[in-house]
Amino acid sequence: MKLYPNILSAVEKREKLLAVLMDPDKAKPESLDGFMQKLNNSIATHIFVGGSTVEEFATENLVIALKKHSNLPIVLFPGDISQITNEANSILYLSLLSGRNPEYLIGKHIASVSKLRNTNLEVIPTGYLLIENGKETAVQRVTQTAPMPINNEQAIVDTAKAGELLGMRLIYLEAGSGAKKAIPSSIISAVKEELGIPIIVGGGIRSKEQLDAAYQAGADLVVIGTAFEEDESFFNQLKK
Repeated sequence: MKLYPNILSAVEKREKLLAVLMDPDKAKPESLDGFMQKLNNSIATHIFVGGSTVEEFATENLVIALKKHSNLPIVLFPGDISQITNEANSILYLSLLSGRNPEYLIGKHIASVSKLRNTNLEVIPTGYLLIENGKETAVQRVTQTAPMPINNEQAIVDTAKAGELLGMRLIYLEAGSGAKKAIPSSIISAVKEELGIPIIVGGGIRSKEQLDAAYQAGADLVVIGTAFEEDESFFNQLKK
């Protein structure tokens, strides 16, 4: 099943989705066995693959290896066009709405068309909002943009709504890799109330309690990466 209809169906049924984010520069194809066994026994529904800075071909090599270990849909969460590979199922076509760097609003997308033209990837327009979390993130450094202030909830809601009005099919609220603080429930709830499209939430979630809080606030799909990288035993809290 394609990602977007899958998310819409889950929203309609009030089912919650969980994606495990894997960074090609950290997850090595030859060392996946134990990690993937835990992942496959968990409640994870999708695998996201991507990073802010990734070596050439690392993404494709990881996706090929992941397909040998799991039947879960593999979704590209790319930091650059070099991370596009036809081996995946879908790609989040991210526009960094929280920043004002034209390269990450539209420039990278134009550059990606020649690669996407030759793939069968499901391309999903996604409004990407980086929210401050207490530390500088790789996204900030790479895109040279500032995150949105956590105390300006209305600006976050209005930016997310603008993304929906522009035709985005998903809104991704991101605290950033290794975030000190997760996106507050109040922000998730406010955005959810305003929008008619699904919401993805990621960054800073390191416990089952935080995961449940994000779902209860209105997140349709939650993304967890660093917590699993640092402590694979977290999977024990998320068994099927």
